[in-house]
Amino acid sequence: MASLKDLRVRIKSVRNTRKITSAMKMVAASKLKRAQDQAEAARPYAERMERMLASLAAGVAGIPGGPKLLAGTGEDKVHLVVVMTSDRGLCGAFNSSVVRGARVFIRSLLEQGKTVNIFTVGRKGRDQLKGEFGRLIVKSVDGIGKPRLTFQNGVTIASEITRMLEAGEFDVCTLIYNRFKSAISQVLTTQQLVPLALPAAAATGTGPQATYEFEPDDAAILDEILPLNLAVQTYRALLESFAGEQGARMAAMDNATRNAGDMINRLTLNYNRTRQAVITKEMIEIVSGAEAI
Repeated sequence: MASLKDLRVRIKSVRNTRKITSAMKMVAASKLKRAQDQAEAARPYAERMERMLASLAAGVAGIPGGPKLLAGTGEDKVHLVVVMTSDRGLCGAFNSSVVRGARVFIRSLLEQGKTVNIFTVGRKGRDQLKGEFGRLIVKSVDGIGKPRLTFQNGVTIASEITRMLEAGEFDVCTLIYNRFKSAISQVLTTQQLVPLALPAAAATGTGPQATYEFEPDDAAILDEILPLNLAVQTYRALLESFAGEQGARMAAMDNATRNAGDMINRLTLNYNRTRQAVITKEMIEIVSGAEAI
């Protein structure tokens, strides 16, 4: 049985831990509001750009020598998998769910005989994947969003993907990340970035189609818009991932705070019982000694 001193030390330690988890919960909650607003504000712009690109791409689909960001290299042998996680932990299953989905996707590609390269964004993804797929990690970026997440962070990642494409290092690029749904829920999302994944209606030419006139021409505009779209989609994923991280951390720290409170109650009850037993034992010893005299 633990002594009274051991129980007091344990109760004090758990109380200090509860203060930390409670503070982290409040910090995550304050960051979540801003991150959620940014993620939701970025969605309409990114979705509208996708629709515009679909209209532009429909006009040049099938033309040889099209932009690589749109048509790819024409091969399907080498895949670049971009795994987007956070740099910090203490956010529940946020990072492990992304890594789990990435593992399933990568194994599926390897079973098909594809060559896979991994580009990790975030320290947690790199650390969890290097045990099994360390030899496949060709690029790793961490510290994104410090001190603040900006569009330049998306441009940096998109520029590296474009450089690797121009160097012939991959044929298909797929992004895996957590899309923010609510403060306690994220959706694992797999998005093909290169070649550009067009909606079914735009790819087949079916469905209602608007007629546009572009200046100077479709191909010239695509050359300008495609790199921007890649940066926008990457930045959007960063915003979604960051908002999901804060929501997951707030929920995890809330659970940890409640669990610490339950543990303090149990330890306090055990402490009181132990103290009562010690007092009872001392009283018995005093009475027994008095009767012996």
